Amino acid sequence: MERATFGGGCFWCVEAAFKALDGIEAVTSGYAGGHTENPTYEAVCSGETGHAEVVQLEYDPNQIAYEDLLEVFFTIHNPTTKDREGPDIGSQYRSAIYAHDEAQLETADAFAAALEDEGLYEGIVTEIEPLETFYEAAEYHQDYFEKNPNDAYCSMHAAPKVEKVREQFGADATATQ
Repeated sequence: MERATFGGGCFWCVEAAFKALDGIEAVTSGYAGGHTENPTYEAVCSGETGHAEVVQLEYDPNQIAYEDLLEVFFTIHNPTTKDREGPDIGSQYRSAIYAHDEAQLETADAFAAALEDEGLYEGIVTEIEPLETFYEAAEYHQDYFEKNPNDAYCSMHAAPKVEKVREQFGADATATQ
């Protein structure tokens, strides 16, 4: 198993989208990229800790490559809006890739540059940096979409991302919801 960590807006939406993929063994919502130890959700939402809401994936590289994860990541959010994804505004919702090693860092940098070169995105603001520390979010944030399928936020924002992953990447329709 290998790990990858991504921030692309609210972690509920990002978690739900990645859970729909074959080869993903676990998805954990949490925080990375900040300067406060053991941040709480409320502290992160204040914008004062410097953390981004992220998901940490455990995946089987024999089933899904890191490059495939990057493709999904750049598909399920807008990497050209600074500190915003959909209705969520603030630095905690920034687009970020936290690399677990030098190979991931180089691959993510090259992938983002190729997207720009190909004209798929103009002005990518995704932060790409080494992961220093990952803090797991409280239990009620884990599997939020699965636990709260009728939540208005999930219906309006998470469900379309999951559907997009299923349609574009042939993800398992039974993986979530």
